[in-house]
Amino acid sequence: MPAFSVNMMPNIPAKEIADLANYAERKGCKRCWVYDEGLTTRDVYVTLAAVALKTKTIQLGPGITNAYVRHPAATASAIATLDELSDGRAFVGIGAGGGLTLDPMCISRTNPLTTVREMVESLRSLFQKQKTTFEGTSFSLSNARLSYGRPDLEIILAGRGPKMLQLGADIADGFYLSYIYKDHLSRVMSVLRNGRASKQGNFHVTYSTMLATNEKELTEARGQLSFRLVDSPEEIKQELGMTRNDVLRIKQALSEGGTDLAGDYVKEEWVEKFVLVGDRQSCKEELLRLLESNEIDEFQLPIHQPSTAKELIDQVAGFFSGA
Repeated sequence: MPAFSVNMMPNIPAKEIADLANYAERKGCKRCWVYDEGLTTRDVYVTLAAVALKTKTIQLGPGITNAYVRHPAATASAIATLDELSDGRAFVGIGAGGGLTLDPMCISRTNPLTTVREMVESLRSLFQKQKTTFEGTSFSLSNARLSYGRPDLEIILAGRGPKMLQLGADIADGFYLSYIYKDHLSRVMSVLRNGRASKQGNFHVTYSTMLATNEKELTEARGQLSFRLVDSPEEIKQELGMTRNDVLRIKQALSEGGTDLAGDYVKEEWVEKFVLVGDRQSCKEELLRLLESNEIDEFQLPIHQPSTAKELIDQVAGFFSGA
């Protein structure tokens, strides 16, 4: 049976996120990710530290951080400190960064594939306690050394495009598939597994998407998909029938009113291609089928609304316990 994890959006105080993580741990959750969304949420590392102090066994790390908002050396220090604080439970999730995080800071996502690769290489060197001098495309290091890192700290990549998938298979310890176009999931898994076939070591794949079992959750899913659709590969936009005007309307709505407003421009038929939609039983059956048929190691439940967090955790924990 695949593992069950949560990804917490820190839009409430860190101590409340820590309480929810503690609840999830008691329900059998194996991993707690925390969104890193820059100015739109609480700080990811302060929140993760609060989670570390409130839990005992759950693994914890950012889901997902990037190389643009913070220098990768600062990220290495934060992760190594978190690992020390949590008695070896930390991991780091890395991606190219999205518009929701980068746009308010006027940060351009330049050379994302190269930047992610260079970040992984730098983190590995720093976690090995090596002196690191590096001249990258978006950041540099000069005789940098981290004296307290754990050499085998898990590095997980995230993304949707074929090049990022291949990069993850080549250099990461795992891959995080968030809101993947379900029609492409088997193909995506083939890229990861085939790319990893000749490599040594374990490779862990996490799949994450929302459940929409009522109108409220469907409305929330439309909002959460808004910025992800804008950042999706062109191939997927074409398959969905998304026009350039659709993309521009969603982008404008995001800048004017955030995901709540942008969700109004996300069509319901698009949602069903990314999210588990239906009653509780049909969502459970679809999820377990997707995980089993694609040999996925972990399902991650995204938690966006703290008011319904425990109910969602109970529901999904029941899927994996047979309840």
